[in-house]
Amino acid sequence: MTPSRRALLGAALGAGAGAAATAAGAPPAGAAGAAAWQLRWAPSAREVGTRAFETLEDDRADSHPEAAPHISAEGDTFRFAIHTVDRDTSTDRQRQEVTGCRTGDTYLKWRRGETWRVTYRMFLPSSLRATTTFTHIMQMKQPGTGSAPLVVQSLRRSGGDQTVELKVFGQDVLVGRTDLEPLHDRWTDVDFRITIGDGSAGSVRWILTSGGTTVIDREASGVDTFLADRVRPKWGIYRSLGDTSGAIRDTYLLLSDLRAYQLV
Repeated sequence: MTPSRRALLGAALGAGAGAAATAAGAPPAGAAGAAAWQLRWAPSAREVGTRAFETLEDDRADSHPEAAPHISAEGDTFRFAIHTVDRDTSTDRQRQEVTGCRTGDTYLKWRRGETWRVTYRMFLPSSLRATTTFTHIMQMKQPGTGSAPLVVQSLRRSGGDQTVELKVFGQDVLVGRTDLEPLHDRWTDVDFRITIGDGSAGSVRWILTSGGTTVIDREASGVDTFLADRVRPKWGIYRSLGDTSGAIRDTYLLLSDLRAYQLV
């Protein structure tokens, strides 16, 4: 990252911190005892590779070994490749995902009552298309198998149009949705914030920025963002093969500049 980009990123994060703290019910910036975002995770793809994550779900069914690895670090970027022949252990879907935030031999544990923020850049090629069934590119989940996601960022067809959306999954709350096609073949900045809470104690905020312009900034409060134990993020491509639009094709997703902050 160049010095000028660092300065711009720092300014943007500083400007956003006060608004996020206020939205989470914390004192505004400058008040006595004001909450602030503490950087807790900033992996270098070049230096640590996929050890930046708690776990990898790379071709769990060993369906396409000749294309391994499907998840890799390329320079400063994490790459998630997926192919029409790939199958998950449930053969009606595909999954190439990573989970959690690791530093060395430890990983972050997001607990009930805490507020977290992740920022990153994503590149969505035009071959990664919205589908009539689920195509998730980010999830918030409880660790372990068999539990439903809490929050999903998805590529979904809506009335025939390609969109990217954020939903609180269990309550089917649509936080926001915007057109996908203008975001194809370019880098988009993602700023996602979550207060982890049971019942109506949770909240989320979702901001997408492209070319210096805010594409969408939406939030939802009074939502359920906790099941049990803890919450961790997932990134990658997780999609159903039940699409009826012909959108399933060989494609990939790129992520860079991943950061995680805790409001303290």
